[in-house]
Amino acid sequence: MSPNKPINESTDKLTIGLFGFGVVGKGLYDVLHSTPTLRSSIKKICIKNPEKKRSIAAEHFTTDASALLNDESINVIVELIDDADAAYRIVKTALQKGKAVVSANKKMIAEHFEELLALQQRHKTAFLYEAACCASMPIVRNLEEYYDNDLLKSIRGIINGSTNYILTRIQEDQLEFKEALSLAQQLGFAESNPKLDIGGFDAVNKLSILLAHSFGVIAKPGTFIFSGIENIASPDSVRAREKQYSIKLVANAKKLNNGKLAAFVLPQFVTAKDELYQVENEFNALITESTFADRHFFKGKGAGAFPTASAVLSDISALRYNYKYEYKKIFHQRDTALSNDFYLKVFISTDDITKISKADLEWIEEWHNEISHSWLIGVVHAEKLAAGDWWKQDGVSLILCPDPVIEDIEYRKISKRSLELAGVV
Repeated sequence: MSPNKPINESTDKLTIGLFGFGVVGKGLYDVLHSTPTLRSSIKKICIKNPEKKRSIAAEHFTTDASALLNDESINVIVELIDDADAAYRIVKTALQKGKAVVSANKKMIAEHFEELLALQQRHKTAFLYEAACCASMPIVRNLEEYYDNDLLKSIRGIINGSTNYILTRIQEDQLEFKEALSLAQQLGFAESNPKLDIGGFDAVNKLSILLAHSFGVIAKPGTFIFSGIENIASPDSVRAREKQYSIKLVANAKKLNNGKLAAFVLPQFVTAKDELYQVENEFNALITESTFADRHFFKGKGAGAFPTASAVLSDISALRYNYKYEYKKIFHQRDTALSNDFYLKVFISTDDITKISKADLEWIEEWHNEISHSWLIGVVHAEKLAAGDWWKQDGVSLILCPDPVIEDIEYRKISKRSLELAGVV
């Protein structure tokens, strides 16, 4: 079978094979059928469960993936399913057949980024995935195009709408964690498996993708420090209110003084002066800092059917002009590498002080023992966090302090003495 020809904007119509017909897939179907000027239509939809009642006729559906992948009249595959392994097989086959692909599956993209990049280059076809990062926020294309020459110093932001909604409800309504999570699920903001959100995995997958487009670094999820929000306890929220902070799950990538890159996803105390402070509920936001343009602030809905569908629609529209990611930073700035050679100023709270690895702390500024809860503010080397998991166990929460990254300090020389004076060792 010969590969599909490149899409020609002036003559070709986009004929789409759609995988998945959940809330996003259904929204996309409705939009395409009400906007004929897009010259795009869905020919066939592949679903997993044929017994489920649908809002359109059964003739539109099939359970046979090959019916879409082997149809030469279909020149675009749109993949909107939950199963990352199945999504990978679909996308890989579609690219090999020369079809353009649009996907929202951030887990699949992050885990197979390098191979998917090679497939795009080998088969000279487009693979677009704006919807995989921050839903309605057009951040991937901006990082690709606007910042292709202006060197980025850092990106930092809230890139998971579900956790942000949960933290907002905990902070503003003083709900318990389980209550806030249940509310997020009822409103459709949480993933089908909430662990992906609350465990920080969804944000890590997104940051992995953003690192490639921001700094040219291909890093699989799990190669940098991360945690989620499930261990944040009521005393942490009380502490935040006392200090007039908000708690956010923040993704960070920052060029260090040595030219390497620090990357991590961790909960953080955010002050009222921080642009992220007012980013609430399901909204996402990203702050970019670059050499010439200085700081930019992007904000948009990061969860929900229509915000995600809008990004998918934008990618489909871009295919009309044969748009492809050029990956300039990957091909021209590959000297950047991830590093854990920096320090973080952290707030650690626990229901049992023996759970804290005291040997990993470089410096302690505050220490408070209470009847049922203890907490401290101190400094830890990032490599110590990467090497251990004591700070992720039940009953322990680690939250970054404002302006947490410290690079050039002499803590190692005085750390033992500081711990002795604090009465820790």
